[in-house]
Amino acid sequence: MKPFTNHVKQLFEEYSASLCSPDGFGEVRRKALSCFLQKGLPDKKTQGWQKSALERKVRNNYSLKLKPDEYRPLEEFFKCRIHDLNPIALPMLNGWFVPKEDDPCSQGIIACGLINAMQNHPNLTLPLVQHQNIDKENGLTALNEALFSDGVFIHIPDNTKVEIPFQIVSIVNTKDNCLINNKFIISLGKNAEATLIHCDDSIERESSFTNNVTEVFMGENSRLNYYKTENKDTDSILVNSLFVHQQSGSKFRSTAITFNAGFVCNIFNVNLNKPYAEAELNGLYLVDKQQSCDNHIFINHAAPDCVSRQMYKGIMDDEASANFHGHILVAPDSQRTAAFQTNRNLLLTDKAHVTTKPFLEIYADDVQCSHGATVGQLDEEALYYLRTRGIGEAAANRLLMFAFANDIVQNVEIEALRDRLSNMVQHRLQGELNVCSQCMLSDDITFPIKL
Repeated sequence: MKPFTNHVKQLFEEYSASLCSPDGFGEVRRKALSCFLQKGLPDKKTQGWQKSALERKVRNNYSLKLKPDEYRPLEEFFKCRIHDLNPIALPMLNGWFVPKEDDPCSQGIIACGLINAMQNHPNLTLPLVQHQNIDKENGLTALNEALFSDGVFIHIPDNTKVEIPFQIVSIVNTKDNCLINNKFIISLGKNAEATLIHCDDSIERESSFTNNVTEVFMGENSRLNYYKTENKDTDSILVNSLFVHQQSGSKFRSTAITFNAGFVCNIFNVNLNKPYAEAELNGLYLVDKQQSCDNHIFINHAAPDCVSRQMYKGIMDDEASANFHGHILVAPDSQRTAAFQTNRNLLLTDKAHVTTKPFLEIYADDVQCSHGATVGQLDEEALYYLRTRGIGEAAANRLLMFAFANDIVQNVEIEALRDRLSNMVQHRLQGELNVCSQCMLSDDITFPIKL
């Protein structure tokens, strides 16, 4: 048994009685632990994980947060700088939901902590919490099922459109080396519509390991826009596993942006289970120094007449590394499938590294499918063009990088969020995220600029 696997076993044996679980859920946790002990963490023998840095990053001295911290309003430890957004805030602090006195939801909408929902709405939550077949997934999913402390539950009833976006803010703010397992359950009824923003951030620079699992259940003709941002410290590990289950006519659209993290891995598993379902996935990762970013995307076309589109872009600087593993499966009889996948990468140094593997597995004959990947450097002709217009070399480089990255940001439909993310990309390319006295571009350059 590997050291980390044995460490998890010891944590479970020591603290299983203290884990907050509704009656009868203990057996589910024990089954999940058994599965994790068999599988362990994904390693170089696991499909798609051959180039991953996860094994090298984990520690064997993590602790668990067995109870929430003393209540503090979200504004005391985190302030969102997205002006004019005013979302329905669902804050998580060190693995525990931070409740609020007021509940802005109505019309049968439920948006609360997961443990609270499991206790007060068991008929809605328990079947969904136990829906994931952990035996068929990697050990990270089983680890989450065994040790999750809390999370968020969102339920949108049939024929309900929520105009205000939900925002899950997952904060790590502790000096302990914590192992944090958050579970998020999102359920949309028939013809329901919603927008979810999910932000992962750190405050303290400690060696935390956050293992998120999000399950999205989409009813017929439902709509979900999902925006994921990650801005973690360089000592942290962050794994986000997202499972989407789509019924006929449903539309799922996501944009995931990684700004910072010691190691971050996004595992997106989208299942188009019924005809006329659509999924669009866009992603951007910006890593430098010795940061690592993995993206594992699996799209399962299990029904005919479904559409999926993917566009992922990355910029790697210094000694940073990235790994893109994309897999599209078109099942037998899934005729008239349209599936497109693209991964584009910029390497800014000789020591930066990316591994990209787009992959199609097709068992139907009436399909339109394509995949492609590029790895390169900035366009010399475009740089020359900008230099001849009086733009300095450093500014010209950043202009081209921004144009490359901002193409993903423009998929965000919320104007206030789109503007904020665009601003964050600019400052990230400058080497920081905070508002600084010097813009990344010289004062004589104004966006938008046509290249």
